[in-house]
Amino acid sequence: MASARKKILLRLDPAVHDALARWAGDELRSTNAQIEFLLRQALAEAGRMPGTAARMRGRGRPRKTGDGDGVSPDTDGDGDGSED
Repeated sequence: MASARKKILLRLDPAVHDALARWAGDELRSTNAQIEFLLRQALAEAGRMPGTAARMRGRGRPRKTGDGDGVSPDTDGDGDGSED
């Protein structure tokens, strides 16, 4: 069983939220997923990403797979499940 995801309250300037929401839409992510993506990216760049952190699901709607898990494989090795 996967560990439970943590819930936090995040207060943002409305203009920052709007910019994040637009960016998330451009990347086919929810605003929440975009925030997590950016935080993970910052942690990795700072050398602070814990080795125990689970991988993020890829962008967009999960593909239908033969095994029914809906998880897209990470074929380009960058850890985000996208093809670019």
